[in-house]
Amino acid sequence: MRAIAAEAGVSVGNAYYYFASKEALIQAYYDRAQAEHEAACREFLAAERSFAARLSGVLREWVRVSEPYHEFAVKFFKHAAEPTNPLSPFSKQSSPAREASIALYREVVEGSADRMNAELREELPELLWLLSMGMVLFWVHDTSPGCARTYRLIEVTVPLVDRLVGLSHLPGLRGITQDFIAAVHELRA
Repeated sequence: MRAIAAEAGVSVGNAYYYFASKEALIQAYYDRAQAEHEAACREFLAAERSFAARLSGVLREWVRVSEPYHEFAVKFFKHAAEPTNPLSPFSKQSSPAREASIALYREVVEGSADRMNAELREELPELLWLLSMGMVLFWVHDTSPGCARTYRLIEVTVPLVDRLVGLSHLPGLRGITQDFIAAVHELRA
């Protein structure tokens, strides 16, 4: 908090006036980063109808808007990775940013013209958010210039997800899709 207060040009007491704790400050960062991510996605989500292009665009924009915070993320990730820490993206305290992110993935799915299993369509926003959490973990450890390896991960992962989602409505794969959805429901309970 001292370093943040010094950077902002305010006293430590003044910093605590706005943020009760370091955790509250990080939660504000989550909210701001999510708002920046949503804003960066608006234009192409309004124009694009392909599921793969929408998903790729949202993931790529997350990396792009997060890149200035890469060094910061690396430093606080050890706290966010601990399940009981309020900075965990799965914590109750992080639910506003998490729900906003899932809503963005809901837009990805609902705005897609691609055919997919109706039940999977319902579950997909949260599953895509979980995919993005894997991307975040990879990004935190990515030391390549301009996070090139994370962008490459998106390039190779999105077509696979697109193909699996696209196959989900076919008669021969409906049973597998149903089993997968049942497993998701069981694990969520």
